[in-house]
Amino acid sequence: MLNSTRLTFVRHGETAWNVDHRLQGHLDIPLNDTGRAQAQLTAAALGDEAFDALYSSDLGRALDTAAPLAERLALPVTPDPALRERHFGALQGLRPADAEHEHPELWQRYRGRALDWVPPGGESLADFAARIHTRLETLASQHHGQSLLLVTHGGVLEVIYRLATSTPLALPRDFPIPNAAIYRIERHPGGWRLLGWAERPHLEQARDEIL
Repeated sequence: MLNSTRLTFVRHGETAWNVDHRLQGHLDIPLNDTGRAQAQLTAAALGDEAFDALYSSDLGRALDTAAPLAERLALPVTPDPALRERHFGALQGLRPADAEHEHPELWQRYRGRALDWVPPGGESLADFAARIHTRLETLASQHHGQSLLLVTHGGVLEVIYRLATSTPLALPRDFPIPNAAIYRIERHPGGWRLLGWAERPHLEQARDEIL
């Protein structure tokens, strides 16, 4: 058995709210036609790789992205609420301009990346990151030496990148997280390591909104 566990991630395909630059959070927004096509292309891109298990956020846009992967790889999908996007509370469903107009103080706090600030009804950045860290450690322990495939969200992948590269959460994001791209990390005895990021040769284009 290998001493490391490999985790390959796929961001869900495009949704209408991605196009409209709305914060989706825990709201269950489906894939659009582009997103469904992206899911098929990503399944084809990963179809010749070997994985021991397939996990997905339990939100529909992730599960619908996972479905063609499950069919291609002949693996069952395990829905996992811990792989959900951050809960943005009162900001969910809003475009940046609307959020800034309707909730200027909340929007500025969100943009400021204060770790312990909680949007009303939502989740702090620190708690969100802790949720993801804890789940990854558990999965790596449960599947030690194996290779996992996980379908999740842009915010989750941002946390994962920072974990694997020791990049502080408070710094602005300066790395891409396009829809339906492929992301790879490894859990080894010394910690987490980045193996590959935002692989998308299978996609003609992929949306990456930075809010």
